[in-house]
Amino acid sequence: MADLCVNIGKIALKNPLLVASGTFGYGREFADIYNLSLLGGICVKGTTLEPRQGNQPPRIVETSAGMLNSVGLQNPGVEKVIAEEISFLRQFDTAIIINIAGHSRDDYQEVAARLEGVPGIAALELNISCPNVKLGGMAFGVDCVAASEIVKVVRQVSSLPLIVKLSPNVTDICAIAAAVEEAGADAVALVNTFLGMAIDIATRKPMLANIMGGLSGPAIKPIALRMVYQVAQTVSIPVIGIGGICSAADALEFMIAGASAFEIGSVNFHNPLAAPQIILELNNWLDQNGITKITEVIGTLKADEYF
Repeated sequence: MADLCVNIGKIALKNPLLVASGTFGYGREFADIYNLSLLGGICVKGTTLEPRQGNQPPRIVETSAGMLNSVGLQNPGVEKVIAEEISFLRQFDTAIIINIAGHSRDDYQEVAARLEGVPGIAALELNISCPNVKLGGMAFGVDCVAASEIVKVVRQVSSLPLIVKLSPNVTDICAIAAAVEEAGADAVALVNTFLGMAIDIATRKPMLANIMGGLSGPAIKPIALRMVYQVAQTVSIPVIGIGGICSAADALEFMIAGASAFEIGSVNFHNPLAAPQIILELNNWLDQNGITKITEVIGTLKADEYF
C-alpha cells in the first residue's frame, strides 16, 4: 500500500483527508458508522467563547449542485467542548483540530487561551471567513489587516499550529493568504463557503431565514480549485484544499494544484461513508499509477506544457 502520510507544518497526518468543520459535528454520529481513527484529522464544529443557539430556521437548503447553510455557528461553547467533546475524540488515533470563531479579537484570543495546554489538540483552525456570521468572521476575513490581527493575537496565547481558513468572498484571496502568512500562520485552508441565496417563487420568500448563506458542494469546486492553485503559488506555508470534494479524483486535483491536504464537507451529509471510501480510492489510485508516496503528487500541475 502507498504511503499516505503528509505533514502540515508540525502536524503529522496519517493521510491527507480531514473532515471539514460544521459538517461532522464532533464525530459522535459518524463513530457509530466507522472507526474515526481512519481519518487524517477532524476539524470540529466551530467553537466560540460562549454557547450559541445559531440562526433561526430554516437554515439549510439543498441547491442543484450543493447546499446553502446559515446555521450560525451553533455550539455549546469552549468550556463544554473541552469537557465533553475533546475528551471523546481523544480515544481515536486522528488529529484533533479545533475550529474557533468570535465576534472580536478578544473572543478569538480568549478561546485560544482556554484551549492552550488541553491534551490531544493538534492545531487550531481560525475561522475568519464564515459567511453565516453577521458579526466577526466575515469582517475579519475580507481585510488583510484584520485577518493578520487575528493571527497575531491568537499567537500571543497559543503554542499550537495555526491554520487560517480563508474566505472566497474577497477581491484578492492571495493577498489575504500572504498577510496571514506574514502574521505567523502555519498553514492556510481554503475555501470556505461562497455567499449565496435561494428564493421560493411560490411564496416569494427567501428559503433561508437569514436570507443569505454559505454555498458549498460540487458547484464551487472549479472556483475553489483555481483559488487553491493561486494561493499555493503565493505562499510558502502548506495549503489545505476545500470545496466540493466528493471523490479521490477531486482530492487529487487539489493536491496536484498544490494542496498538501484536503477537507471534505458537504459530501458527508449525503454519503456518511465518503471519508473511508475516498481514502481507499486514493490508495488504489496511487498503487495503480506506481506512486509510493502521496507527497509525490503535491504541486505537480504541468501548467507550462501548453505554452
